[in-house]
Amino acid sequence: MVTIDRVLIANRGEIARRIATALIEKEIIPVLPVTEKEWQQAVPVFKDCRMVKAPDSIYLDSEALVALAQAENCQAVHPGYGFLAENAEFAGACETNGLIFIGPPARAMDLMGHKERAREIAKKADVSPVPGFSIDGLNELEIKERAESIGFPVLVKASLGGGGKGMRRVESPEGLLDAIRMSKSESSAYFGSDEVFVEKYILKPRHIEIQIFSFPGGRTVYVGERECTIQRRHQKIIEESPSPVVDEKLRRKMGEAAVRIADIVGYVGAGTVEFIVDEELNFYFLEMNTRIQVEHPVTEEVFGVDLVAWQIEEALGIVEAIPQQKLKGAGHAMEFRIYAEDPAQGFMPSPGKILRYVEPAGPGIRVESAVAEGSEIFADFDPMIAKVVVKGHSREHAMERARFALENFVILGITTNREFLMQILSHPAFQAGELDTGFIDRYRDELKNAVDASIEPEILLLAASLRNPTGKVAQGSVSVDENGYYPPVTTRIP
Repeated sequence: MVTIDRVLIANRGEIARRIATALIEKEIIPVLPVTEKEWQQAVPVFKDCRMVKAPDSIYLDSEALVALAQAENCQAVHPGYGFLAENAEFAGACETNGLIFIGPPARAMDLMGHKERAREIAKKADVSPVPGFSIDGLNELEIKERAESIGFPVLVKASLGGGGKGMRRVESPEGLLDAIRMSKSESSAYFGSDEVFVEKYILKPRHIEIQIFSFPGGRTVYVGERECTIQRRHQKIIEESPSPVVDEKLRRKMGEAAVRIADIVGYVGAGTVEFIVDEELNFYFLEMNTRIQVEHPVTEEVFGVDLVAWQIEEALGIVEAIPQQKLKGAGHAMEFRIYAEDPAQGFMPSPGKILRYVEPAGPGIRVESAVAEGSEIFADFDPMIAKVVVKGHSREHAMERARFALENFVILGITTNREFLMQILSHPAFQAGELDTGFIDRYRDELKNAVDASIEPEILLLAASLRNPTGKVAQGSVSVDENGYYPPVTTRIP
């Protein structure tokens, strides 16, 4: 057993709060770097943490984070997701300086963090990647010929990083070279490398990922799948488990494939192997995320586990391996990412101050956030405000609870995608589980029209809430009483 009494959380926002909660439950002090601009609003949210003022650049500064961990007498670092969470050099720097990196070994991270190298590893594990090729050493004519051999449309993708950055869909040879130039530029700006490769674009694909956890001694298990197909700009906004199309046989095949990949690189801890699934339910390796995922709560809800606690226990040397046969899912969970963004303006971020903030509550509803009334969403960071997670005994029941939760989530003062998510949830194709990554583009007009129809009620709600001295705000009917107050509405919780 390793002694850990202080852990630096190299992150911010809701994932920092999630990790802090798990650490506090184990009587470990979370140490949190907080920027000057976020300090005041972070105090009530992270009151049980040791907060340290830091510059805006701290989350991407490996040396500064290691130095802070040492200055604060931390024994370990948890990277969360994003920022340096998948940076092998950061993981290596922690290890070199005697800090436990709560994540996979730097070597495994390095192997799987480079997408082209990861594709070769998948092949060694007898898992087919999406057809594609590296452009290294090829001239323009050869690049076009290779792309035509796998067939258009294709995707030009960054070899490092993720989140849809450095990715371009190309419909014909004429646009290929320009797409490569733009992808190289974007990849260089975000990831410090202009390496890109070309990959076949699978028509009407589903994006399905497998959660794995590698316990000490090479005992890796898969903890079900997550359907992450609903995306905008190649970024997920709704996730669910189980997938509407994955049966036990396919789940086992995909799970065992993910385990083989993890075992080849000597993986340790939580990770996710992502697949593209075509209309015939053939699956292809896409990439591996060597960290905790944004959407990990849906797996936790279905399987009754705590993945972040497992990470901490693995670092402490006390985690107990769970046999594969004991991991049984029950029910259905969904996650909805609430962003400060305007779907009507191409999902442009909409930073600003939150004037009213009331989270939904009830059976089967879980909200993860790090904001409160009066918090400001800054343009410098990712605009995600919160994650709404619901669980039901079936997919239909989960959707009922999701509808209730989204309807009763009050966020006023800034533009959010809450109403847009509600329209997706209400769409017949979504309800039928007829999903592919082109869902939002295909139904964009009718989703937008439905959102536009709700603008007037939203304006009335904002006006009414600002005139309500009691601060009582409810979501639902927008009628006000004779004094201009917005009366609370009670709705049956499904």
